[in-house]
Amino acid sequence: MCEYNLLFLLINKGIIKIMINVFLVDDHELVRAGIEALLNNVNDITVIGVAKSGEEAVDAVATMSADVVLMDINMAGMSGLEACRRILQQDAEVKIIAVSVRNEGPIPYQLLRLGVLGFVSKDSPANEMIYAIGRVMEGKRYLCSEVANNLALQGLPGSCHSPFAMLSQREAEVVTLILQGNTIQEMAKNMMLSDKTINTYRYRLYNKLRVKNDVELIRMAIKFGYIDGAMI
Repeated sequence: MCEYNLLFLLINKGIIKIMINVFLVDDHELVRAGIEALLNNVNDITVIGVAKSGEEAVDAVATMSADVVLMDINMAGMSGLEACRRILQQDAEVKIIAVSVRNEGPIPYQLLRLGVLGFVSKDSPANEMIYAIGRVMEGKRYLCSEVANNLALQGLPGSCHSPFAMLSQREAEVVTLILQGNTIQEMAKNMMLSDKTINTYRYRLYNKLRVKNDVELIRMAIKFGYIDGAMI
């Protein structure tokens, strides 16, 4: 069994609940299997379900008694950000921890604004994810060091503020979908909005970022670390 005694931590922190029900969302089977095996090796955690897409997650979490949802942010189709939004609309008590390989850009900030309680990098040690679950079960936030440092630097004098930070949650979601190569119709379907509404968000974010087209948007996203140029 995992040497990290989560139950001991929770009891000492005054948490009465003995078993923690976790729902896992990731579009990579090997990642899902690895995280599920890790968590099921902890006496006080049960993985009650898994999903390979945001769409599956929203439907499944609505019918399950999940205490914590581990949400992959970078998925095809409905993004993790949109899935988090819909899950929290259904049940604001669900505690969500975002899991991602991308720790920079405005997405962590947007997630925190949305009500997500934790953010863990996929490069983090295994015990860090278990600790993060314990923290959010207390109703507290947990951010991996990279995200915490990036958010702190945004408020320091002389730091390079990302223009993406000024976007609304919906605008940030549209940016992410644009960078993934989605069409207007695909974005409308994923976000359950009309084509006209998507175009309105697109027009607003272009104005805020002072770009004229997707090419300029991509260049700015690379410049400010929103995406890696090698991914284009």
